[in-house]
Amino acid sequence: MMPARPLPKGAQPFVGFGRLLRGFGHGAAPEQVESFMEAVSLLGPRSMEDIRQAAIATFAPPPERFMEFEVLFRSHFYGEAAVTVSDDADEEETQVKDEGRSCEEHIEIRAHDESGERSSTAEQLAVRHFARAPETALDGFGRHLAKALPRRRTFRHLRVRSRGRIDLRRSLREIVRFDGDIPEPILRRRQVVPRRLLVLIDISGSMKLHTEDYLKVAHAAVQGVGMAEVFTFGTRLTRITPALRIRNRDQALTRAAECVDDWDGGTRIGPTLLAFLSVPRFASFARGAAVLVLSDGLERGDHAEMEIAMRRLSSRAHRLSLCTPLAGDPHFRPETAGLQAILPALDDLVDGSSTAELTRFMLSLGRPARPAAEIWQRAT
Repeated sequence: MMPARPLPKGAQPFVGFGRLLRGFGHGAAPEQVESFMEAVSLLGPRSMEDIRQAAIATFAPPPERFMEFEVLFRSHFYGEAAVTVSDDADEEETQVKDEGRSCEEHIEIRAHDESGERSSTAEQLAVRHFARAPETALDGFGRHLAKALPRRRTFRHLRVRSRGRIDLRRSLREIVRFDGDIPEPILRRRQVVPRRLLVLIDISGSMKLHTEDYLKVAHAAVQGVGMAEVFTFGTRLTRITPALRIRNRDQALTRAAECVDDWDGGTRIGPTLLAFLSVPRFASFARGAAVLVLSDGLERGDHAEMEIAMRRLSSRAHRLSLCTPLAGDPHFRPETAGLQAILPALDDLVDGSSTAELTRFMLSLGRPARPAAEIWQRAT
């Protein structure tokens, strides 16, 4: 029997789209996937619209699920999604941007609030420039973070000399090999690896004084942890992980500054987090991960969407933590309606007012702690 030929690299996105549709309950038989690729081949294609029309013609989504089909298509082939939210004035869309795909777009500066004292839902686009900092400031943190993260057992097994279970299959092979005798039983143990780290950084105007420090910590985390993802959110959502993979900190922050459009603007915590969860590839980053939301948690207007987003994040994450600079005040209490609503979904509500406090907490993520609601209800 001849081995199966590997799938060509150019065909993988089309096969992956069929797999994505099946995951969301759409009909996508193997024959339809083959017809989809044949249709794309016949059309050229000359544009993404040709691929879209080929997908509609071959997969034939029902009318009641056509909009869902459109969202899945854009999230898979464009890496973006749009979540409609209602504001007091009009309806707007939360834009999602993957730095690795669309970072070369021209940034239009519409306004620039130097004070950073106001936070609203109104979108405001701006750029940021970060001062140079010593490279050694967070080196020790990056080296120790991987060992400090929560850990999980994989389905892979490692051969060990002690404190493991008998590997019956390999032990029997050794018995046959040595004619019924075996020097010692072969033991194995499931491999343990660090969990993924997901950092969501609030870059709205009210967080302006802390944004640069948070990005430096995020850069050190990405350098020290292989499975780390970083997003910024304000009025938009931007993935900046590829920029932070640059080893030189100044170059990495400059690259990130060029890719984020909504520095120091308004605040839409709920809609941007829902936009994050609406993209299947992004939502998978939160599954079983240690999720850190670096934000003051001050949502303007209705906090219902923020509560929904936090509950969904909590259901996916291994540990969900809100690091707020407001907790640096000894008199701080989570008394706002938004913080009270999301408190049951949080595992931690901690001080994020300084680099020292934030890094100290991140290095303690592997240790168990009482739920945030239990701690803060006793404090109030």
